[in-house]
Amino acid sequence: MAIKRYLYLWHRWLGIVLCLFMALWFVSGVVMLFVGYPKLTPSEHLAHLPPLPASGCCVSLGEALAASGRSDPPLRARLSSVAGTPRYLFDYADGGRRAVDARSGRRVDGSSVQAALASAGQYGGTAVMQYQGQIMEDAWTRSRALDPDRPLHRVQLNDAEGTLLYVSSQTGVVVRDATRTERVWNWLGAWLHWLYPLRDSPWWAQIVIYLALAGTLMALLGQVIGVLRWRFSRPYRSGSRSPYSGLFARWHHIGGLLFGALLIAWIFSGLMSMRPWQLFAPSTLNPSAYQGTLLTARSDPQSPGDTLRHLREAGIQPRELHWQPVGGQVYRVAYDGSGASRILPPGVDSEAWPRLPDATLEQAAHALLPGTSAQVEWLTDYDFYYYARAEQSMYGHQRKPLPVLRVRFDDAAATWVHIDPYSGALLEQLGRRQRIERWLFNLLHSWDWQPLLERPMLRETLMVAFSMGGLAISLTGVVLGWRRLRTRHKHRKAKHTNHPRLRTLQGEAP
Repeated sequence: MAIKRYLYLWHRWLGIVLCLFMALWFVSGVVMLFVGYPKLTPSEHLAHLPPLPASGCCVSLGEALAASGRSDPPLRARLSSVAGTPRYLFDYADGGRRAVDARSGRRVDGSSVQAALASAGQYGGTAVMQYQGQIMEDAWTRSRALDPDRPLHRVQLNDAEGTLLYVSSQTGVVVRDATRTERVWNWLGAWLHWLYPLRDSPWWAQIVIYLALAGTLMALLGQVIGVLRWRFSRPYRSGSRSPYSGLFARWHHIGGLLFGALLIAWIFSGLMSMRPWQLFAPSTLNPSAYQGTLLTARSDPQSPGDTLRHLREAGIQPRELHWQPVGGQVYRVAYDGSGASRILPPGVDSEAWPRLPDATLEQAAHALLPGTSAQVEWLTDYDFYYYARAEQSMYGHQRKPLPVLRVRFDDAAATWVHIDPYSGALLEQLGRRQRIERWLFNLLHSWDWQPLLERPMLRETLMVAFSMGGLAISLTGVVLGWRRLRTRHKHRKAKHTNHPRLRTLQGEAP
């Protein structure tokens, strides 16, 4: 009996504290199912770029690297368009970024207001623009991926979507767009779900982690109590198998039995999304071993102008040109407005390939862990560990092409890597911990299971229906908690009023 009493007390008081949070999480989770946090996807980025000019462009890759002002080789190099002008963009290992004007060969030192408006104009076309100042961070730029671009210029477009653009002050590139719909719904969606009002607190991560941990404990206790209080053999005198007669109490009990297991899974998996206590810390392989060479002034013997003309003659209209080292060679990867790519091997006037040769990728992949046995597999369909998500989802910005090369290493971390044959890019590394996280977070929280992902309407209907069940448990818990607090307040007030000393002071007989 003592154990049961403590079960009830812990569940009751945890529920009084947490049920409102639970209700907010369910409501915001349903919103996030349909409207994701603002982001600029690769397809959106490429769609708003003009074709790179084949004439009057550009200084060589080596000249641009020399003008960048850095002696260390970049991790990433690309030729893009900013404000309608071709521009080299370099990303470095320390998070730094450099931009070089591809026509003049001069380094771009920051982005002025006029330059930010010109860049936004490339994105927005003829839409009227309003400059809204420079910010370090606001409601729609919480992502740490934007840190190298801060401070950010904000530009409001007067287009049909009411798009708000964010422009890097370092490179002048548009790095995020947020439509009116995304902004309005995300106050109720991601902003509440991730408790972003507390985001500026140094304890934000710990607050979310321990709230989710307490919520998991609360739900587990509720499930145990719900089973203990349910009459399986014979009903109570009322004829019900639940002992609770009140509407809210009874439905809290029955709803907990019906949806409690999912409630536990969703809260626990939400806890796992925070990667608490470094449980899923990645064991990263060194990508330089896969690349086999660095990006230097000698990486591309052909001028970009000749490369672009060669691509145009082959019927390709490139919007961006990337330099991708693979297995000791640097390949040029051209992307058109739809995101389709073509690869030019090293050399002058090489014929464009649709993808890199299988043997080239497999040999480069084995160099990641030389001396370690590895299994090579070409995936032609998505599976449990490699799959695409809808654009509004948390992972909607990640490109997941097919086919893809999967290499499984027999190292201590049991590492898998996925490699894109259309660009040569190392897409992701999955150690044993990341695959466990795949089960504990992605599967339990967002139901990333291929049969459901292939049937989005069924998945969304089920998730909304079960979320309504979880919301019912939470809201009935809020009502019961409020009633409990109000009852305790009345009892304390009555006890205080009837205290003998107080009655004496009021002129009454004790």
